[in-house]
Amino acid sequence: MALNADMVQKDEDTHNGMLNSSFEKKVRPFLDLIDKLRAMGVEQDVALPTIAVIGDQSSGKSSVLESLSGVQLPRGNGIMTRCPLALKLKKCDSNWKCKIKYQTADGSFDEDIKAPSDVGEAVLEAQKMLAGHQKGISQDLITLEVESSSTPDLTLIDLPGIARVAVEGQPLDIEKKIKELIMSYIEQEKTIILVTIPCNVDIATTEALSMARQCDPQGERTLGVLTKPDLMDRGTENSAIRVLNNQSISLKKGYIMVKCRSQWDIEGSITLEDAIKAERSFFEMHSVFKYIEGKCTTQVLANRLTTELVGQIKHLLPCLRQEVNRKFYETTEELNKFEYGAPTDNKSQIIFLNGLIMKYSANVQSLALGECHRNFKENMMMYAKARCCFAKWFEIVKDQEKSWNADLHDTVKRFMTQNTGRELPGFINYQVFENLAQQHITMLEGPALDILKEVAGDIGGIEGKTV
Repeated sequence: MALNADMVQKDEDTHNGMLNSSFEKKVRPFLDLIDKLRAMGVEQDVALPTIAVIGDQSSGKSSVLESLSGVQLPRGNGIMTRCPLALKLKKCDSNWKCKIKYQTADGSFDEDIKAPSDVGEAVLEAQKMLAGHQKGISQDLITLEVESSSTPDLTLIDLPGIARVAVEGQPLDIEKKIKELIMSYIEQEKTIILVTIPCNVDIATTEALSMARQCDPQGERTLGVLTKPDLMDRGTENSAIRVLNNQSISLKKGYIMVKCRSQWDIEGSITLEDAIKAERSFFEMHSVFKYIEGKCTTQVLANRLTTELVGQIKHLLPCLRQEVNRKFYETTEELNKFEYGAPTDNKSQIIFLNGLIMKYSANVQSLALGECHRNFKENMMMYAKARCCFAKWFEIVKDQEKSWNADLHDTVKRFMTQNTGRELPGFINYQVFENLAQQHITMLEGPALDILKEVAGDIGGIEGKTV
């Protein structure tokens, strides 16, 4: 009997393997298409289908992503995700591979990561480069490409956890900045919102779900992930069951429950593989959750996410094609405004670009010198624009001078009394003059910066029109 059971299990595993292989062949081209478009920078002009992962701080978001990707991401107290992190997961038969990419002011960074355990440190270093060494955040994207036989075919965007109170090293408006960053992703109609919600809190109080409902009131593109079921008080499981059955806050895509590694498990050297086995055992043995079909475990979540993302891509492909064609047409029209259009070979492109730069420089120089050409549009004279700003500055200095001169004598007298040293009578200490000058300059600093910004804005606008 045991032999027959083993044979049945073996046949079932073979059948599942064939189904998974067929499934992977179908979904991979769609995911590769979106990844290629994203790599080409199309996302700057056309919103692409993606999955954005959001959650309150300490909601178990990093643990879920670890379980899905098979790599250890930065974990700890406070905000650990300080930049948007694009996780590109690719299932393959070859050995484990990982690459991290990001763009800095000094250029692009592209590095291979040798082992899964090194990923967390590499991401932390990337965040320091982009968001600084303190605890602030940045909108700059970090891309992590993982290829493994155990990862699903999936692309996710991990976003910072929502913090409500700024700690040391964070700007006071950290909550506002995080929410603005999250909203820039989840308000896109093509984005699937993955919200992580701990089982041991009231679902109605989670800020992440509230933000998701703001952008997706009908819950059509939001999927909830319930985390930390092992931390629920005994007897409160029914509240989680109600959420799983969509009887609390309804989402069209529903909810899935997972149990991932805790910090205690990591410190106890529990591997991700062992954690996956422990998760399966937890749900199979649980007195309440074992009766829930198809709504528990990370494997169910991975399959569901891949299906949802590919479904979204298929649904939006016609619309995506139209948007790309429209942008292509608009760009072509812009290029056709040039005399001969843009050349195609490298040598001609360099000559063409040099010609544009020379023409642009000549136009800017003419505008700066106040020369008038008939091909210049109205309100493009830099001198005239700057003169208006300087006229304002002159009035500011005059007003400041009046108020300053009114009590200058008393101020000088006070400063001389306070700073007279061993100098000869009739000689004023240089510090008196220096302090008075510094005071005067400080009073003019704010208005001067305002005028500078105004001039820079006007000149920048004119320069843009000369292109």
